[in-house]
Order: sequence, then C-alpha cells, then structure tokens
Amino acid sequence: MTDKNIQLAIQVVPLEREGNIYEKIDAAIEVIQNSGVEYMITPMETVMQGPYDKLQAVAKEAQQALVDAGCKEFLVNIKMHIRTEADVTMEEKKLDR
Repeated sequence: MTDKNIQLAIQVVPLEREGNIYEKIDAAIEVIQNSGVEYMITPMETVMQGPYDKLQAVAKEAQQALVDAGCKEFLVNIKMHIRTEADVTMEEKKLDR
C-alpha cells in the first residue's frame, strides 16, 4: 500500500455481559503496548502509528488476544489515516492549549 507511516485507530467492544470486559479489552491493549509501535490510548480507542503492514498485523493480534481471553463475540472498529507520499504523525494533530 505505502511505505510511509500511517495511523490506525482500533476500538474493541466485547458484546458479552459475563465476566470483566475491561480485562478482555486490556488484553488487546497489552498486545499493542508490546508491539513496539508508537501508540496513544484514549478513552474510546487506541491510536497506533507505523507502517501499514505492521499496524494491520498488530490489529489482528489484538483481536486474537480477545479470543484468547475468552471473548466469544466482539465488535472491532478500525479507522486509518493514510498518506501515500508522506508520513502521518501524531505530532501534527496535537492541539496546543
């Protein structure tokens, strides 16, 4: 697709009512934290920055972490910001307040 850094935001939503769903979400976040990519955790999603193929692989591993944590049904929302001729950076999106 591109050899430039992109941003990928992922939100996982367990659809189960049994057990602690936050432990399952945390399992997915742990995969991202251990992946070596730059990331930012927000209340609604986790945003990662890096090469397209790497981020797709991390997103897949995060989903598998939900399954491994016993989650039987979940939603995954993914958003990507891709630029073909330049990197997408978190720094350019920060607001000075």
